[in-house]
Amino acid sequence: MNRLLRSKAIRDGLWGTALLCCALALCCWPKEVSSAVREGLGLCYNVILPSLFPFFILTSLAISLGLAGYLGRLLEPIMRPLFHVSGACAAALALGFVGGYPVGARAALTLYENGQCSKTECERLLAFCNNSGPAFILGVVGAGIFADSRVGLLLCLIHAAASLCVGLVFRFYRWKDRSVKERPSPSIAAKRFSTAFTGAVKDSVTSTLNICAFVVCFTVLLRLCFLSGLLPVLAGLLGRLLSPLGFTQIWAQRLLTGLLELSSGVAALTGDGSLSGKVSMAAFLLGWAGISVHCQVLSFLGESGLNVHTYLFGKLLHGVFSAGLTALTLRLFPLQQSVSSYLVQQVEGIAGTDFYSALAVSTAAAWLVFLLFFLLAAFGVRMEPKTSGKRRKSVV
Repeated sequence: MNRLLRSKAIRDGLWGTALLCCALALCCWPKEVSSAVREGLGLCYNVILPSLFPFFILTSLAISLGLAGYLGRLLEPIMRPLFHVSGACAAALALGFVGGYPVGARAALTLYENGQCSKTECERLLAFCNNSGPAFILGVVGAGIFADSRVGLLLCLIHAAASLCVGLVFRFYRWKDRSVKERPSPSIAAKRFSTAFTGAVKDSVTSTLNICAFVVCFTVLLRLCFLSGLLPVLAGLLGRLLSPLGFTQIWAQRLLTGLLELSSGVAALTGDGSLSGKVSMAAFLLGWAGISVHCQVLSFLGESGLNVHTYLFGKLLHGVFSAGLTALTLRLFPLQQSVSSYLVQQVEGIAGTDFYSALAVSTAAAWLVFLLFFLLAAFGVRMEPKTSGKRRKSVV
């Protein structure tokens, strides 16, 4: 099989056949495709744009103005021993936890482009800094899917813990790389605010539009997979393959849906099934993030030369760790409350979220994080002369 796929003619034939099938599907279900496009655009307008755009601006400003550099000098004693990355990488980790997908990946790439972390450090960081935001886990998954705030809090804590575990594992990635050990702390070169702000807005618009394009594309692709019967067929095959693990066709279809697109995957968990199984699968899907999110990240990486396989393996490991920790926690502390579906309309109506409310909450959260970064950076600047003085004294 691998020998056949190595042939360029066979690969081109397979891609051509797939594109022809997509074109035929678009002709067979034009109304359904149009409906899927409208849903994707509504999701972009009401959720993606107001939630991500402020955080993209914040990411660019925090790095361009030098705040991440000062923060990095302050947190170097923590980030270096734990994750074997520079202290400036703490900015990408914090933004990834607060802003959600794919803010962390964008922040890591910006640090690399600005010379505040090496290539190896950026690859380590990408493996664990691109995480789901607490608003999605607590609001959509916890309250909307499981109608239980305890489940949302559990998933949020385990998601963060699993991410840190992945970071501890990837500290050994290329740990003999001398460019990381001997690399001096980069000088902090801050841009003028006018230059940094205009560049941040321009880059944020481009990044947000790229994400919206992938959201719409995968919304249509997932709808076509359902209409054509391809997803049920694949789910049946996967269900038979994983039947020793207790998987049925329904569970396999949920898994395949979530592997493609995160929101649709977690929304599919509202049917029958045990609570522990659903929560564990939700934890896995949140850690994996979905191919849609991965395509968004890959659009950022572009020609950066960073190892994509490291990022993908880190997300897979994040999902496995999350599912394992969730299953262990629920076995030790079982939740007796049954899953309710009366709030499933909240998930189905994600695209109907009020634009101005989402924008106000996201902007306020972004500026609060920016203020925190500013205060920590100011503290780092204040402590720097004292530290350097102590070093000079000790040398003498």
